[in-house]
Amino acid sequence: MANNFAEQTFTDPAKIRNFCIIAHIDHGKSTLADRILQLSAVVADRDMRDQYLDNMDIERERGITIKAQNVRLPWVPRSGDHAGEEMVLQMIDTPGHVDFTYEVSRALEACEGAVLLVDAAQGIEAQTLANLYLAMENDLEIIPVLNKIDLPAADPEKYALEIANIIGCEPGDVLRVSGKTGEGVPELLDRLTDTIPHPTSEHPVDAPARAMIFDSVYDTFRGVVTYIRVVDGQLKPNQKVQLMATGATLDINEIGVVSPTPKPCQGLGPGEVGYIITGVKDVRETKVGDTVTWARGGADEPLEGYAEPVPMVYSGLFPISQADFPALREALEKLQLNDASLSYEPETSVALGFGFRCGFLGLLHMEITRDRLEREFDLDLISTAPSVSYRVHTESNEEIVVHNPSEWPEGKHQAVHEPIVNMTLIVPSEFVGPTMELCQTKRGQMKNMDYLSEDRVELRYVMPLGEIIFDFFDLLKSRTKGYASLNYEEAGSQEADLVKVDILLQGEPVDAFSAIVHRDDARHYGLKMTKKLRELIPRQQFEVPIQAAIGSQIIARENIRALRKDVLAKCYGGDISRKRKLLEKQKAGKKRMKNIGSVEVPQEAFVAALSTDEG
Repeated sequence: MANNFAEQTFTDPAKIRNFCIIAHIDHGKSTLADRILQLSAVVADRDMRDQYLDNMDIERERGITIKAQNVRLPWVPRSGDHAGEEMVLQMIDTPGHVDFTYEVSRALEACEGAVLLVDAAQGIEAQTLANLYLAMENDLEIIPVLNKIDLPAADPEKYALEIANIIGCEPGDVLRVSGKTGEGVPELLDRLTDTIPHPTSEHPVDAPARAMIFDSVYDTFRGVVTYIRVVDGQLKPNQKVQLMATGATLDINEIGVVSPTPKPCQGLGPGEVGYIITGVKDVRETKVGDTVTWARGGADEPLEGYAEPVPMVYSGLFPISQADFPALREALEKLQLNDASLSYEPETSVALGFGFRCGFLGLLHMEITRDRLEREFDLDLISTAPSVSYRVHTESNEEIVVHNPSEWPEGKHQAVHEPIVNMTLIVPSEFVGPTMELCQTKRGQMKNMDYLSEDRVELRYVMPLGEIIFDFFDLLKSRTKGYASLNYEEAGSQEADLVKVDILLQGEPVDAFSAIVHRDDARHYGLKMTKKLRELIPRQQFEVPIQAAIGSQIIARENIRALRKDVLAKCYGGDISRKRKLLEKQKAGKKRMKNIGSVEVPQEAFVAALSTDEG
């Protein structure tokens, strides 16, 4: 079928079906998207490659989707109510990891239906469950699909029953497909056209335009490319438009659809998803969740927009060379345009200089962001150990929000509150014991436990976020042989016995090495850090004590032995008193040096001690 979107002006909303694919990592989401692209003939066989919609190198290397990608596809159903009619499918391929839930939530706002994709050999996972509930809250039509039915280990009957129990349908309603071989994919597309409702608008076609910005990207040559979903009215090229939140007035230089490469068209109408290019170079002018309307006679009320994402994890990003600080600021501005869930503010550290305190939705989000900054903007960065935000109530009834140990107020406190999360774990029944033991050691409180099937258990815990962000996921995977899946969402805060552990070098605290930990874990952190620094800091001319302290109480200590010059080398025999005199003289010199000398801590030691990279 000809892909002639550029020739047509507007599409009848009754012919449009907007849907997204929600699934866990490695359940075959991108492979299914590849087959759909091939079937709809928008990508020639010679241009086809695996993970076609995953544009970033990191996505291809890791085999995960980080950015939601939208693509417009023509489709003529072979069966059903619309058999033989030319339909338009607007597909959004979403990420599967918990850290990119904000990407998924924005994609759901642009759709009327969702394909719930589950691996026929593994069953539904915790993160898919979370995205499914998100889709249900948005009143989306859910189409359950079992993928990878060609695998020898596939058990479609068992997992179809599991899905049916969760979403309340019949096991026979669950479609069976194979993204790899293409089996069952045409039937899936036909089902989409029949069951997903077409987009509707409460206003007539000639009403003032309202379009939601759900994503944007920075192009070096063309400026900001803004992706929109038109809700009311129509947008055309060369129109003057206004962004309702920022008040900016812009000209539409180009308007078009992504199919799967950008294709200019004569305009977008109600229910259509596409892009506009306005030539804007300032990345702060376009904001995700903003409403685009006509500059003259535009809409009075903006669309609802998106809830601001709440960062779960904070980490400092510092350039290794301070000359790169302006480049890092510019890189973060451009990356925030492409990743709306990233937040940052300037920060200074005595040890590391100028940098930014960045807020992330999780550890993978943090890792990916740092990776992208280093690759896409050619920066060398240090990232400090991740932390969460705490609320400290001082004795003077003042509440202080602490993102960084250096902000911790001195003296006694009335109370300290830490963020907690509702955590869902899905594990094979044989690993329930080790998983519960791990959760208890991390101060988790069990809420309930359900058997999804005879050999898979869903556990729900309330747990401090600070206990999850370091090594919880790694420990969980090792205890369950990699079979566990985890999802968590914010659940407020709770009071906890938290303390600030200071690391002292020769009695002087070094702010960069401080940490906020639970009192029970303070000694463990102190021992670990003092041992690490003893190996990293080079020996001085005098002995250096490294101490970990809570206030004035020392909880751990290591010593760096002094470098000694052999002052007895010139004594070939002779009276012992001569040797003793030389040693006493050296001892006095060492004592004087210790009082006036300062410990030199090389930059490499800061990098190694503070970096999240082990080794």
